[in-house]
Amino acid sequence: MCGINGIYNHLNLNDPSRQVLNMNSLSSHRGPDHTDIYIDQDVVLGHNRLSIIDLDKRSHQPFICSDKKVILSFNGEIYNFQELKSQLKHYHFITNSDTEVVVAAYKKWGIHFLTKLDGMFAMALWDIEHKKLFLARDTMGIKPLYYYQNNNSVAFSSEIRSLFECDLVPRKLNHGALHDYLNYSTVHSPHTIIDGVFMLKAGCFLQIDENNFSISSYWDIRDSFKKKLSSENIHESIKTLFLDSVRKRLISDVPFGAFLSGGVDSSAVVAAAARSSSKPVKTFCVSFDDKAYDESNYAKIVADLYQTDHYEIKLTPNEFLKDLPSALQAMDHPSGDGPNSYIVSKAAKSTGVSMVLSGLGGDELFAGYDIFTNALSLIDKKWLFSFPPGVRKFIGLLLMLVKPSISSNKIAEVITQKYLELTYFYPIYRKLFTDKDLNRLISIKVNSLSGPFKIGVNDLSYGETGYDLPFLSKVSYLEMKTYMQNTLLRDADQMSMAHSLELRVPMLDQKLVEFVYGVSDSYKLGALPKELLVNSLGDMLPKTIVNRPKMGFLLPWEGWMRKELRDFNIGALSVLKETSIFNNTEIDEIWNKFMRNDSRVSWSKVWSLVVLGNWLQENKIEI
Repeated sequence: MCGINGIYNHLNLNDPSRQVLNMNSLSSHRGPDHTDIYIDQDVVLGHNRLSIIDLDKRSHQPFICSDKKVILSFNGEIYNFQELKSQLKHYHFITNSDTEVVVAAYKKWGIHFLTKLDGMFAMALWDIEHKKLFLARDTMGIKPLYYYQNNNSVAFSSEIRSLFECDLVPRKLNHGALHDYLNYSTVHSPHTIIDGVFMLKAGCFLQIDENNFSISSYWDIRDSFKKKLSSENIHESIKTLFLDSVRKRLISDVPFGAFLSGGVDSSAVVAAAARSSSKPVKTFCVSFDDKAYDESNYAKIVADLYQTDHYEIKLTPNEFLKDLPSALQAMDHPSGDGPNSYIVSKAAKSTGVSMVLSGLGGDELFAGYDIFTNALSLIDKKWLFSFPPGVRKFIGLLLMLVKPSISSNKIAEVITQKYLELTYFYPIYRKLFTDKDLNRLISIKVNSLSGPFKIGVNDLSYGETGYDLPFLSKVSYLEMKTYMQNTLLRDADQMSMAHSLELRVPMLDQKLVEFVYGVSDSYKLGALPKELLVNSLGDMLPKTIVNRPKMGFLLPWEGWMRKELRDFNIGALSVLKETSIFNNTEIDEIWNKFMRNDSRVSWSKVWSLVVLGNWLQENKIEI
C-alpha cells in the first residue's frame, strides 16, 4: 500500500516539484520504504511506497515503462495480477510486481483494462504519447483519491491534507457540505469538507487532457448483479467465493495478521485465513475492563479454535487518552469514527506485521445491521400513510412528548415523509440531527436533500437500474454507498495507513458482492444473525460466536466523554462557538443535555461536533 500525489498542468506554479515533494513528505506514513517524483513539462507525479509484494527496488514508483511512454503512480494491490500477466506475453517484464502488470494491461487494452482488475487501488496513469492523465479508483472505494481543479490545472492525492501543500488548494470550509457532515458525521462523495476538493467516486476514472476533463464509471453493481434461482446451490457458491476471496488476499511478501473482535465477520475471516495459511495467523483484539464493551472472551474462543498467534490489547482510559491526540492528528477528513481502528492498527504494526485482514463490509453485505429488519418492518406499515399528513404529524408530536428519545424523533420524521419508501426513510435512520435541530444549530440554510437521499432517488427509483435489486440488496446498496464507503472505509484507510499498515477487506471481493446482491431476501434474514453467511460457512463458525449478542467494534465513549475527555470536548466545541456559523446557545444546550444523560442527545452527536472543531483548528481551515 502506498500514497500518491501529483499536479497536472503545472507550468504556472512556482517550483511544482517542491510542492509535490512536500505532498509526499506529509503523506510519508503511507509509504515509508521509498519516495520519489517524476516530472515533465505537463505533470508531476509523486509516490510513497509501502512494499508488500515484490520488495525489489526496480518496482519503486512512479514506475516508468521500458519504452518511457507510460508513467504510473499506484496505491493498492491487484490480486489477479499473475493471471493478467499470463495474458500479456507481448510485454517484456522487468519486475514481479502488480504495478508493472497495470502498465502492461493499459498498453494492451487501453483504459478499459480497469474492468479486468481484481483488487483495491487508486492510481494516476500518465500516457505521455497521447498526453492523457487518468485517475482511477477500485470498484468498492477501498482506497481514497482526492482532486482539486483550478482552471486547467489539477492537483490530486491519497489524502486531503497533502493537497494543502499545493499552492492551488485553499484551506477553506465547504459550507454546502456542512449539513451533510452534521447529519452523518461524514461528507458523501464526490464532495468533501473542503471547498473545491472532491473525492473520485468508487468504480470511476477521471480523464484529463488539454481539451477534456471527464469522469466515467467503469463498474456499477446495479449493472453487474444477477438474480439467483432457488435451484442454485447458493450456500456452497458463497462459501467458495468467500474462501477464494480470503485466499488471494493472503498473497504477500511481508508478515500479515487479522483483526479479530470475536464477531461473526472477523471470525469468518480468521477461520478462512487459517485454512489457507501454512503458518499460524497473527490475530489482534482490543479488550476493556468495562465488560459491557469487552469482546475478548469471544475472540479467544476463535483464536484457540484456529490456533492463531493471538494478541490482546488491553485498553484503559489513560492509555486511550494518551493516544487520542495522535489518532485525531491522523484523521484526514473529520469523522465520527476512527480512533478505535487507530488503536488496533498501532498494536498490530508493533508486532512486525505490515498487512492485516478485516471483516469490514460483512454487516453491509450480509444484512447485519438493524436497518435491514427495520426497513422490512416499515415497508409492512404502509397503511399508516392512509392517514392525512396532519394526523401523522400529530401522532409524531405526541410520541415525542410521551416518550422523548432519539428513536421517537426519527419515527416522527419518518411518518411525516411524502412516501413510506426506502429512499425516503433510510436517510433518517442514519441521521444524527433532524432538520429542525440543524436549523437551530447553524445559520446556513439546511438542505434536506442529503447525500443518502440523492443516492437513493438517483440510483434505486423506478426506471433506474437499481430498482430491480432485491429489497434487502437495496438496503445493502445504500449502506455501502453511504456509511461504508464514506465513513468506515475512509477511516480504516487513514487510521491503518497512519501506521504504514495495509488493510485488506475480503468481504468486499467484487465477485462475492455481485453474487450476494442477486440472492433472494428469503435467504438473508432469519433466526440467525447474518443467516446467509452463517449457513454458507457451516461449522467454520462456532455456535458460541453465531449465537452471541452483537456488540460492534466500539469504545466506551460515553463514560470517557463525560469524565476523562470533558475538558478536551469543551475546548473543541469552543472552536465552533467562535465562528459566525454555529449558534453558541444551541451548542451549550446540546452539551448540557448530554451531561445530564438526556436520552435525546447521544454521545455520537456530541463527538461529531467535537471532532469537527478539533479538525478545523488543527488544519487551520478558513471558516
